[in-house]
Amino acid sequence: MRKVKIHITLKEGVLDPQGKAVQNSLKSLEYNNVQEVRVGKYMEVLVEDTENIEAQIDQMCDQLLANPVIENYSYTIEEAV
Repeated sequence: MRKVKIHITLKEGVLDPQGKAVQNSLKSLEYNNVQEVRVGKYMEVLVEDTENIEAQIDQMCDQLLANPVIENYSYTIEEAV
């Protein structure tokens, strides 16, 4: 069994209203040194071992988990404990 940790972020240049709202809230709490906030997604997926696990993860991300038009993704694959 493998644990796949997937990070999904907006591509550079894509507006991030949620990140802007978080940044404004941090400034209202007087964290004035915060220059930018970008909000993304994090997922953990447990999968059975297969020969082509990386190709399957890429397909999952491209077809469902991420929007490849506006989002980038990266992942790590670990041994599940």
